[in-house]
Amino acid sequence: MRVRLGALKKKQITTFDGVVGVLLIVVLLVMFIPLWYVVIVSLTPLELTKLQGYNLFLAPWHWSLDAYSELLRQSNFLTALLNSCIITGGGIIIDMVLTTLTAYGLTFKDLPGRNLFLTLILFTFLFSAGLIPTYLLVKNLGLLNNFLAVILPTAISVYNLLVMKTFFQNLPSSLRESAIVDGANELQVLWHIILPLSRPILLTIGLFYAVAHWNDFFNPILYLSDSNLMPLPVLLRNILMAANMGEYIPQDSFSVAPEDAVKMAAVILTMLPMLFIYPWIQRYFTKGVLIGSVKE
Repeated sequence: MRVRLGALKKKQITTFDGVVGVLLIVVLLVMFIPLWYVVIVSLTPLELTKLQGYNLFLAPWHWSLDAYSELLRQSNFLTALLNSCIITGGGIIIDMVLTTLTAYGLTFKDLPGRNLFLTLILFTFLFSAGLIPTYLLVKNLGLLNNFLAVILPTAISVYNLLVMKTFFQNLPSSLRESAIVDGANELQVLWHIILPLSRPILLTIGLFYAVAHWNDFFNPILYLSDSNLMPLPVLLRNILMAANMGEYIPQDSFSVAPEDAVKMAAVILTMLPMLFIYPWIQRYFTKGVLIGSVKE
């Protein structure tokens, strides 16, 4: 009887694993096929589109980088790329500094007003001032058409702050106490002891902030009316939604590469930085989130 139950349980587990595997394959195909189509369209040469249009399969000897070369020749695309790098780089620095200092300060249970600060922080997590008050605040601070208008309103994510705070609290308190006894101040403890031990959470939270800033297009549309300050996601949105591509890409470019290929090349180039960064940080991702989310 016991052997029969064990065989039945093993069979159920095998069936469950098979169903999960099939579902994962379906999800993979649903995600991969559109991305693959975008890549193929971006690599399709002009003469081939006139003969057969676009397909899901394209022989490697037919691939063409004309769409990418034409796109990278455009000064507005390079300017938007530089703007995105400035916003993302500056945003990561400001966000990480403010989040780290705030999270470390809130780990001290004897901090005056600690419970009040936590309550106010959690309140902003549940409720926001709204679009119009935020816009008026940014305007009155004189930050319109300034990259800081995009960076500062979202400088600290409450979720990221709480995860980092929990991570810091899980570190042995004896490390800090030993450093204080040896004459170190709090900034020295944070810089020389806490941060070197917090690499997983720092890279994880930094990735969250990087993706948020790189993909943000609503705030730049709201606060940056100067076309010279336009970041890459806004330019990509305009290219994909434009009734006349000539507003952003010269018409002579379409005599070299198809219009749809240029659009898809813009999508791929916008995605590439995050696609390159994520695999490098992935090994820290799970460890950083799990350790920072659970208090022992």
